[in-house]
Amino acid sequence: MRPPYLLVDIDGVLIPFPDADGSTPATHARHDVVPTGRSVDDPVTVWLNQAHGPMLMEVIRTGLVTLVWCTSWRQDATTLIGPLLGLPPLPYVDLPRPEITTSHPNGYLWKRDHVDAWLGDAPAVWIDDDFTSLDHAWAAERTARGVATLLLQPDPHVGLQAEHLAEVLAWAGHLPVVPASEPGASPGAEAA
Repeated sequence: MRPPYLLVDIDGVLIPFPDADGSTPATHARHDVVPTGRSVDDPVTVWLNQAHGPMLMEVIRTGLVTLVWCTSWRQDATTLIGPLLGLPPLPYVDLPRPEITTSHPNGYLWKRDHVDAWLGDAPAVWIDDDFTSLDHAWAAERTARGVATLLLQPDPHVGLQAEHLAEVLAWAGHLPVVPASEPGASPGAEAA
């Protein structure tokens, strides 16, 4: 049986954006990481909440969803960010590196077309801080045609909260279980 995908962004979800005064939540600790293509002399500082790892592991252990990174961190999500939270290697949507000046070049989140192609007809809940009304309309249209889709949008200055994951589990717990062998039960890019 294939559970729905839980697509998780990192920036604004696990790594909160600083407030106007530069502060981050007291729950988050500083880490310096070196993303792919960057020099060890030029690390990136990230702020992570150590409670997120156990919270996400609890969700994974339910078997109700399959967690997949959906972030511009790409593979670095699974090799840099996940280990800092105590998470095992997880699959990721291999997003391109578009040359854009806004995260909404067509009025909706730049990732959406890539996610739509990756998912195919697989149900999904997607946690990202940067959706627009057009993204919510896309999710509603998928759901209306029988492909359950839920978007959750944390406050980018606070990030992921326990109630977001409770909503994920409540949503997934109400979905009919689809055998993995049924057509459309898995996305076209399974290896991502």
